[in-house]
Amino acid sequence: MILIWLTIQTVYAKKSGSIAAPTAGLHFSNELMTSIERNGIDIDYLTLHIGLGLFFPIKENDIYKHKMHKESFFIRRKLIEKIEKKKRRVIAVGTTSLRAIESRRPHAEYKDKWFETDLFIKDGFKFNFVNGLITNFHLPKSTLLILVSAFLGYQLTMKCYKRAIEERLNFYSYGDAMLIL
Repeated sequence: MILIWLTIQTVYAKKSGSIAAPTAGLHFSNELMTSIERNGIDIDYLTLHIGLGLFFPIKENDIYKHKMHKESFFIRRKLIEKIEKKKRRVIAVGTTSLRAIESRRPHAEYKDKWFETDLFIKDGFKFNFVNGLITNFHLPKSTLLILVSAFLGYQLTMKCYKRAIEERLNFYSYGDAMLIL
């Protein structure tokens, strides 16, 4: 298993440039990171500068007309190679990590560098690399909820959200998180 985190404004942050914290990563403490590694889980990192587009609600009646704003990310070639081997489960911590990873073309040659993505993941998207996700509970009319629904399936997503509401879980940035496998 490989867990992949963003590295901005979290306990593992190293570079500045994002306009917001990658909120799924805020659930992790130094102690939890140490415990994860002690349990044999390979942790690796990418850097994503979250953009304003993350916060814009979908205003189009047809989601296929919605345009995502670009976000930039840095990913090392060794991480791409590790992910492409796919010998283990790849869990993205946050929807922005997932979008960055899935923005890469399978089996293409890459160098360590910055990239941009405006990938809008919605129903019917073919996931090439990520097969697990840790994320928050997202608000209606958000691209994040559509991404979760594309990953988990609409019916199961709605069932999970109904349960989260019944259990009085907190939604959005500083809310509760879910693990999707």
